Amino acid sequence: MPEGRIKKIIHDRGFGFVRADDGNEVFFHRTELSTVDFDALQEGQAVTFDVVNSPKGPRARNMKQTETA
Repeated sequence: MPEGRIKKIIHDRGFGFVRADDGNEVFFHRTELSTVDFDALQEGQAVTFDVVNSPKGPRARNMKQTETA
C-alpha cells in the first residue's frame, strides 16, 4: 500500500490530490473514501492508499490516515 501526503484538497468540489512517497501524484474523490472523513482531511496530512486505474488515469482508493497534520 503506497504512502504519501495530501498535496491539495478542493473541499467545495469534493476532490483532491495525494503525492505518493515515490513522487507520483494521484487524484482522489470523496465518494471513494470509506474510512476517512473527507471534511477532516488537511493538506500535508500523511496517508496510505491503494492506486487503481480508471478511464481518466490513476485514482487513490481505500485511503487511511497515518497521522494528523
